[in-house]
Amino acid sequence: MSDKNPKHPMRHAHQDVEKAKDIPDTPQTRAPAYRLAFSDEDFMCQPALRPVRLQLELLKTEMAMEEHGIESTIVMFGGARIPEPAKKDTARTQTLADLSAFYDEAREFARLMTLRSMESNGREDVVVTGGGPGVMEAGNRGAVDAGGASIGLNIVLPHEQAPNEYVTPELCFNFHYFAIRKMHFLMRAKAVCVFPGGFGTLDELFEALTLIQTGRMDRVPFLLFGKDFWEKIINWDALSDAGTIAAEDLDLFQFVDSAQEAIDAIDAWGENHARDALPGR
Repeated sequence: MSDKNPKHPMRHAHQDVEKAKDIPDTPQTRAPAYRLAFSDEDFMCQPALRPVRLQLELLKTEMAMEEHGIESTIVMFGGARIPEPAKKDTARTQTLADLSAFYDEAREFARLMTLRSMESNGREDVVVTGGGPGVMEAGNRGAVDAGGASIGLNIVLPHEQAPNEYVTPELCFNFHYFAIRKMHFLMRAKAVCVFPGGFGTLDELFEALTLIQTGRMDRVPFLLFGKDFWEKIINWDALSDAGTIAAEDLDLFQFVDSAQEAIDAIDAWGENHARDALPGR
């Protein structure tokens, strides 16, 4: 990914980018048209270049993952507003303060999974989060507790955010496109673990479930941490009773309440395979 000395006789891009900085200052060289296309931010940010930007966001992270030998990941979704227990008195609601217990469960789950990952030299079962605060921070922090690496897939938002301090720097990425970020969450997923959260967590939960429901993705272990929370905010049985999902769709996920329960569920899940039919159709 970072090879600046390609094995061919032609000048490479880095050389010309550096050379272009030393050109004489003339009306011609100051003109936007004279800039090298691939180092011209104004050009690259034009609407017509959107397909290229999408490709670059996919490629940059993909190449870095390959360079680090990462073959599979454990996805951790969850709320950015859930504080660690030591800071639960800062929570804006009592419910958020109570949910702080899941910060510790996320941290412990990530620690246990990272210990497993280290048995494969960090190639398998690498924890990946959204790179932000709350549950995401707990996931990356648990990996640090175990002495291993973890991934952070950040995205530029108007009100946020620096990556949390526990993401492995070489595996800390930033995105403009939600769609490409979501692809990287799921492309290597060996399990999907969803902790309590808000709109963003629900978006990630249902998109991943839809991919599994429709057979577009293997039936990997899909765990919802906090049965009481999830059954309170989503009437799963009502969806089944209405016929908008099939009764079998309720078997695509499992509730857990602790890190160890999640580990046990993953171990007992069985083979991952994609559906070849959609029940209820």
